[in-house]
Amino acid sequence: MMGRTHALTGWCAGLGVAKFVGITTIEQTVLFAVTTSGFALLPDLDHPHARASKLLGPFSRVLSWLLRHASAGLYQVTKGPRDERKRGTHRHLSHTVLFAVGLGFAASAGTEAGGPYAVAAVAVLGLLLAEDALGDWMLIVTAAGVVWWLREAGPDPLAALGHMSGIMGFAVAVGCFTHCLGDAITEAGCPFLFPVPIAGETWYELRPPKALRLRTGKRVERLVIFPLFVVLGVLLIPGAWDFGVDFVTRMFTPPASAAQ
Repeated sequence: MMGRTHALTGWCAGLGVAKFVGITTIEQTVLFAVTTSGFALLPDLDHPHARASKLLGPFSRVLSWLLRHASAGLYQVTKGPRDERKRGTHRHLSHTVLFAVGLGFAASAGTEAGGPYAVAAVAVLGLLLAEDALGDWMLIVTAAGVVWWLREAGPDPLAALGHMSGIMGFAVAVGCFTHCLGDAITEAGCPFLFPVPIAGETWYELRPPKALRLRTGKRVERLVIFPLFVVLGVLLIPGAWDFGVDFVTRMFTPPASAAQ
């Protein structure tokens, strides 16, 4: 259940952040938000049964295995005197700001070097992750964005896609960071400030007071959190709020002839 909540909050974060990284068009905003939505699932690549670990078959399973072992090794050499006795696999290395920023820089450099095809590859990976969690409606939204892109981009849509080079690094980093924030409000918490030592722990799990912690897959997530972000995810689409206000105004405003 938490997987689709991560993807939906990533979508909302992407829509909210897009304008602050220099994105000004609807089609670019949708591309950015779809990518952020997908990469909001990527930190769970450190779990063998996560969506991200199964997405690309043997290839993603190998990546998951490598990430788990790298995380465990790092945990053993960096854990503080009060850190818990854990293996250091799930919710460790990939659930840190350090990981989000590092992967963001890698995506930025890769898309800068690879141009529009690299941008498309990052976006497609984000789309596959998001669609796996949220369903086929993401394909419909993306298809609409592609059609709009082709209409607005002019004779060379690939050149327009190349303008997203570098910016895609923000989408990747924001997605991973959004995942960490989501995990930080659960019962287990999230050590996303590693390697900053807190209370003798290098991997200190940040989380709210016990009464405010979210139990994944339970009623609060299903009936409150997820529906709330569904509404927010629609309202944050550029122009959606103005369209809604205008529609409601027209519905409840009598015609001029009737008013007279």
